Amino acid sequence: MTKSSDILLRAQERAREANLPYAGALLPQEAHDLLHLVHGSRLIDVRTQAELDWVGFVPDSLHIEWSTYPNGLHNPDFIKQIQSEATQETLLFFMCRSGARSHAAAKLAIESGFVNSYNVLQGFEGDKDEHGHRNTLGGWRHAGLPWKQG
Repeated sequence: MTKSSDILLRAQERAREANLPYAGALLPQEAHDLLHLVHGSRLIDVRTQAELDWVGFVPDSLHIEWSTYPNGLHNPDFIKQIQSEATQETLLFFMCRSGARSHAAAKLAIESGFVNSYNVLQGFEGDKDEHGHRNTLGGWRHAGLPWKQG
């Protein structure tokens, strides 16, 4: 069995190599494994409520919208909502559809003092394939990890 420290070191190295502004970059399977290995770690899904309702969600994840639907406005209470659920030292994994919003969320979390903020690469749905479809190239769902339909 892989130890949590091994997973975190790989994620931290990925972030260093890519010059990313947060603690580390996790693959979906690694984030899933850490949730089970590290007591108190949290997966924060930053997608809109509409995305969770229509596309699906990870059971037991914390939902804090990065932006609102349908207007796309940034959630001004984003950090306050994290503060109500986690300490500055909590191991936090940010996930969105494909990894872009969660990149911004993990960056803001680090800047706000959450020192163990990681981005989940590929997100919930992964990248688009040659036909413009998601869920075939990477992502939480494509990896066969637990999720529920909204």
